[in-house]
Amino acid sequence: MPPAPSHTCPFCDLIHGAGEVSMCFEDAEVVAFMDIQPVNAGHVLVVPREHYESIEDIPASLASHLFQVSMQLAPVVKHVAGAEGLNLVVNSGVAAGQDVFHYHVHVIPRRSGDGFNIPLPFAGSEMPDRTVLDMNAARIIAALRDPVMARKRPERRAAGVTDRRASSSPA
Repeated sequence: MPPAPSHTCPFCDLIHGAGEVSMCFEDAEVVAFMDIQPVNAGHVLVVPREHYESIEDIPASLASHLFQVSMQLAPVVKHVAGAEGLNLVVNSGVAAGQDVFHYHVHVIPRRSGDGFNIPLPFAGSEMPDRTVLDMNAARIIAALRDPVMARKRPERRAAGVTDRRASSSPA
């Protein structure tokens, strides 16, 4: 008998049939279903079948597939919802507002005055000096070229390397 899961994940439960879900897309790797706390009618969540906690954990090829599915759903959701615009949103980590720790993409139909806002540019930010922007860009470039950092990125992980996937996920 397999050990009891060390966590509970509402999305894993839904994917495995342990709850009501209004599914609007399924393939071998991804499901999409209606958000039960929608910003607006038509708000969809695009979710990998296998449990990955955050953007740092999901393999790049699967994340790419999630965005391909999101892009396929986006114009349909916008049309069906009668929306004026659309947001594709990923919240990864507590500080970013993630509250279900199973990586997912929000496809949110938008209307003027709907009250939802992701204000960019952020009113509390100040435009940094160009040297600060250049320094941060150089640090990112260096990290991308760093072979140690490259091994930590999901698309570079070798089979069997420990990651933060749930222990209860199917093989």
